[in-house]
Amino acid sequence: MRNFILKEVQKLQDILSLIQQDTSLLAVVEAIGAACAKSLSAGGKILFVGNGGSASDCQHLAAELVVRLKNTRRALAALALTTDTSALTAIGNDFSFDYIFSRQVEALGQPGDILIAISTSGKSPNVLRAIEAAKGKNMIVVGFTGEYSPEMAAACNLVLNIPSKETAKIQECHITLGHIICALIENHLFPEPKTTLIQDELLTS
Repeated sequence: MRNFILKEVQKLQDILSLIQQDTSLLAVVEAIGAACAKSLSAGGKILFVGNGGSASDCQHLAAELVVRLKNTRRALAALALTTDTSALTAIGNDFSFDYIFSRQVEALGQPGDILIAISTSGKSPNVLRAIEAAKGKNMIVVGFTGEYSPEMAAACNLVLNIPSKETAKIQECHITLGHIICALIENHLFPEPKTTLIQDELLTS
């Protein structure tokens, strides 16, 4: 059992090491943070969609933005489209499960908003339909997925590809990089206050 635990930890460490060395992927993380900050500063909002464990990640990351990650600051407009049971069940019943997110994007999305679409396989029909709906609303679309997804690569403005085929490990990296993106947003919008001239003089005296 101990060996199994160590093996699982090592697998995650190996994936994170690949991420550390991938300058293109790191540039995508930076670009996502900047795009989200720009949208929020212009009065936009961030919408999240995903299924299962990815639905939990949607709620987790939306909460980090609405409440805070590290710094006490004003609330940021973020919403997980995975939580309204009345809307989800009505759409699923009246249309189909494939439309549970796209219908909400049609209702709530505005030009310049961000859609963060999370699918470890990159093939979830309801997530892909949400992406289509967001593009129709002139939103910026960010995909969180696994090793490679031609569907999401073609449809999204920015795609965060985790170098793994294992769902659990992809999700673990999604939440890690998701936290980093939330921190980047806070850093963009709420930079550390600079010391005053008097403080500078005290520090150098």
